[in-house]
Parts: sequence; C-alpha cells; structure tokens
Amino acid sequence: MIAPQAFARSLAEVQVGLVTADLESRLVAVELSSGRILRHVRTPSYPRSIESVGRVAVVTHPDIGAVSLVHGLNLSVTHVLHGFDEPRYTAGHPDGRHAYVTDAGRGEVVALDVVRGRVLHREPVGARARHITIGPNGRTLWIALGSRARQLAIVDVSNRARPRLVRRFRPEFLAHDVGVAPDGRHVWVSSGDRDELLVYDALTGRVLARPSGDWPPQHVTFGGHRAYVTSGWSGTLRVHRVDGRPLVRTVVPVGSYNVQHADGWVLTPSLGHGNLCILDDGGRVLRSEKIARSSHDACVVTAA
Repeated sequence: MIAPQAFARSLAEVQVGLVTADLESRLVAVELSSGRILRHVRTPSYPRSIESVGRVAVVTHPDIGAVSLVHGLNLSVTHVLHGFDEPRYTAGHPDGRHAYVTDAGRGEVVALDVVRGRVLHREPVGARARHITIGPNGRTLWIALGSRARQLAIVDVSNRARPRLVRRFRPEFLAHDVGVAPDGRHVWVSSGDRDELLVYDALTGRVLARPSGDWPPQHVTFGGHRAYVTSGWSGTLRVHRVDGRPLVRTVVPVGSYNVQHADGWVLTPSLGHGNLCILDDGGRVLRSEKIARSSHDACVVTAA
C-alpha cells in the first residue's frame, strides 16, 4: 500500500525535458506531456551537454571549463565544479550517484559523485575524449576519442570512484558517437565521415551489422529493444532494432543532432533552430516547440 504522502508526491511530480539554451546561459524546463515551458534555470555560461544521473542533471560548459549539477526535483543548480579544460559529455552510472565526464582538453575521463558534488578521480584515456557511454551493468565505459575519432577507449569502472583505462582500439571508420544498448551486448558506433553505423558485439568485438544513418555525424540512444539515430544535417531520426534492423524513418528539424530516450519519450533539440522535437517510442513526432535561439542537448528529469 502506498503511503498518503508518497501518493500525493507522485501526483505532483511531472516528467520534464531539461534543454540547454546554449547562448542564453540557462536551461529550459519543458513539460513533456504538453510541451509547455515551465521555467528557466540559470546556469553558468554556454551550457552544452546534459545528462540525467539519478535525480541530478549533469551539465557541461566546455567554453569555461566547468560542470554544473542541477537537482531535477526542484530544478536548481546545487554545485558548480571547476578545474576542467573542456568538459564534453557525461555517462551516468546505474547507481544514480556516480557520473563520468569526458574532458577533451585534458584527454581524461573524470569520475564525479553527483550527490556530494565532488570530483573523485581523473583518468587519462586519450586526446580529445568526447562521446561516452556506459554498459547497463555499470562496469565498462566506451569513449570516442574525438568527433572523427580514429580510436575508442575502453575503461573499467568496476571500482566506481576510480575509472581505469583497459585498452584502445580502431573502429573501421572515423567514429563520432558511441552507445551500449540496454541488453549489454550490442554497442553502436556512429560515423564522423560516412552515412552508416557499426554495431559491435560487446564481448567479441565482432561487427554484427552496418545500419544506414544518413549524413554524418549521427547520434544514438536506446529504449528497450530499439535504437534511435539522428542525423542533424539530414534532419532525420531513424528507429532500428538494437541488432541493426531498420524500422522507421522520421523527419525532424534540421540541426537535431543529439538525441536522448527516457521513460517512453525521445527528445532531440535543434542546434541551428532552437526547437525541441518530442517523439514517442515508435518514432512519431508528438510536437516540436521553439524553446531557445540554439539548443545542443536535452535530458528527462522528474520535477515537482
């Protein structure tokens, strides 16, 4: 039986898209069910990427070498961490407490405790560390070393506070984004120089599929047994099965590069136009809202 207080809280909580307004030093909180703008959250300058880690949204500010932490429930900045050179992207551990941020300027991955707002460890992984993903068991990171990366880094995080570089390897093309599917077996690598992706077997390293991805670079996210791939230059979102089989191709605003899936929602903001495109699990556009002059990334949080 649900306690009355908990039930009341659940009724008051709403699913919110937190979207970076890159040129306006703020995040835009959008109610996903209606597309209504709930509020603006002031941040340090030039927020670029954002990732939900438990109840916290981790926001990187590569232009000023900072990372800000935003509490999802009350939509307020709780910590601003400095000492980075060019922080780029974040992967959140399934425990909801630990996060791993790539620092392209230092060639490092940085472990954070997002609850206490602390940097725990810095591990050298290779120059231009950029897009990052974590396996569903929370033991391995995959990192693309550049926007057109000749190498990927594999990092062990079985000790959550101390990432450890295991090895690097060369994909068959210049890589851009990387993502581990929820099944833990399929690893998707998008391209920085061609209109296809590679799907690797996480255990053997064997290429399992080569899905089409429209103009590079592409970005990838997952929901259940589906992969969602955007091409910002083409203005498309493709839905595949995680094994690479194609399902749907949808038109989205040009400039919709980054893409995130959570709780049945697919979000892709437009860098060039500042639109947030909200889609359902099947890749159907529900709404597209103008929310900023330019928007690089978005994530889903639960707010009160």
